[in-house]
Parts: sequence; C-alpha cells; structure tokens
Amino acid sequence: MRAPDFWKKDDVMLSRGLMPLAWCYGLGSRLRRSLARTVKAAVPVLCVGNFVAGGAGKTPVALSLGKRLIGRGRKVHFLSKGYGGRVAGPFRVDLDAHNAAEVGDESLLLAAVAPTWISRDRAAGVGAAADGADIIIMDDGFQNPSVEKDISLLVVDGRYGFGNGRVIPAGPLRETIALAVDRANALIVIGPDKAHAMSHPALWKTPLPVLKASVKPGPEADGLADKPVVAFAGIGNPDKFFQTLQEIGCKVKATHAYADHHPYTENEIERLKEEAEKGGAQLVTTEKDAMRLSDEALAGVLVLTISLEWGDEKSLDDLLQPFLGG
Repeated sequence: MRAPDFWKKDDVMLSRGLMPLAWCYGLGSRLRRSLARTVKAAVPVLCVGNFVAGGAGKTPVALSLGKRLIGRGRKVHFLSKGYGGRVAGPFRVDLDAHNAAEVGDESLLLAAVAPTWISRDRAAGVGAAADGADIIIMDDGFQNPSVEKDISLLVVDGRYGFGNGRVIPAGPLRETIALAVDRANALIVIGPDKAHAMSHPALWKTPLPVLKASVKPGPEADGLADKPVVAFAGIGNPDKFFQTLQEIGCKVKATHAYADHHPYTENEIERLKEEAEKGGAQLVTTEKDAMRLSDEALAGVLVLTISLEWGDEKSLDDLLQPFLGG
C-alpha cells in the first residue's frame, strides 16, 4: 500500500472526516502498550524505529549503526520482523539458504553485515538474538511494547516529515507526535528538513537530541550521470529513489513504483527490460528490490547501493557511548 496524497495535507475534508477513526486507532495503540507484558533482554537493545507509515530509512540507519558498533569491537546481532517473508521465527537468517520470499528483503540486507534473526514475536526474538551478542539492534519495533528498549531512535524523512500530523487513517502517524517523542531518546532526520518537522510545536515540550544524516549513493552512481534510465522500486517511498536518480544527474525516462516488498514476477521484469531496451536506457533499481530478484532477473539491471553520511559523528558516538564499553 502506498500512502494516500491526503496524508500530506492538513486541509483535506477526507482527512478530517476520518478523525474519529484515528482517535480509535490511537486509543487502541495506547491500550495495547498499557496492557502488554514487557520482556527485558539479556543484552542491551537499540531500537531503530519510526512512527510515520512508509519508508523513513530505518534499515539504512540500522545498517550504519551496526557497522559502526562492529568497527568498535561490539558483537552486534540484528532483529527484524522479516516483513515480506513467510517464516515466523525466531529464526536466524542464512544468506546461502534463504531468499526474500522466506525471510524478507530487509533481513537479507542486515544479514550481510551481522548475524540476523527474524521473529514476528519480538519478545521471543530478543531471547534468540541475544545468544552470542552483546547488543541487539532492532530494525523497527518502536510501537511494539513486548520488548524493553535501552535506547530508541526515531527516524524521520526530512522531505516528508510528519505528513499532516494526524494518526492513521486520517494521516500517516502510528501514534501522536507527543506520545512518540516521549518514549524516544533521539531523532534522526534523513536529508534536509524540507517539511520543517523539527520545528513542529509537539517537539517543544520534549526536546530531543537531533542527529542529521544524508543518503550517499554508491559508486554505481558515477556511471549514471547524463545516462537515460528506466527506474523501478517497491520500497516504502519509491519517490525518494527516483529523486535520488535525478539528483545524481540521470535522465529519468520512466519510473515504476510498486508496493513495499512487492514480489516481482518474471513477466513484470521482462516488460521493464523491454521498455528500457526500446528506449536505449539503463534499467535501475534499489538494493532492497534486488534482494527479491533472481540472478537471472538481475541480469542487465543496475543496482544502486546507498550508505548514510552523518552530519555530526561526535554526537552520534556520544549517543552510542553506553554500548561501546570501556
């Protein structure tokens, strides 16, 4: 499901008409948290989450933090729900044996960096993931009350911000801004704060440290400047990927947006390849989408990788200091 356009606008009658349902949704979330039994993991848990539906950039942040902690000698294990996969877990991902249909695309990205566990039951998941780890990084799960988090980081897409500031279904929020920031330890803004999310009045009463990061395209981008491309993406916010291509100088001939975790068929990929070939363009997609494609399907498709560049690495290290030991 892609976010409806009215989630971005405050003055749409449909959004206002859905406010009673949004109130019920928010009440249900609060009741769920208040009634939940919380499990304390055997090792510290760092949760990378958000409270805005759609792709904010949680997995790139989790990967970046994981690499940083590993580089400082920490034994990091990732825990994911395995979105898009059919295995319920708790289960450790094996890159040689599993595919995205089984364990989800994000889990495969995480497993390339550190041992990764998937579990739809997060409490059971932290129990399994703690074995051999000295820190667990939860990719998503901020709204899940079953696990006690030692630190919770909220990721915000600077272009989208908080949308219209309303709770689902009237807006994109899984809970109110005030409730979310009250449980968080810091905000991570990806890209320029074009939506002015950091100046939202709801943040005034609970000031949080704000870390800024930007998406840095991988080395594949060097060969794409001035090159015609046909782009496709089935991620939380495909438009971010398409805009990145424009920013690196691609001549974007066509874009195809699919739902997050979309399971591509052979026919879909063949049609995309034919379109690119007819237009003399390079077919390009994201690293996350590539996890859902076979080697045969990937033939002729350029995969654009990304990494995060932190604006203030000292502030980031200060935030991570409790997990660094010594």
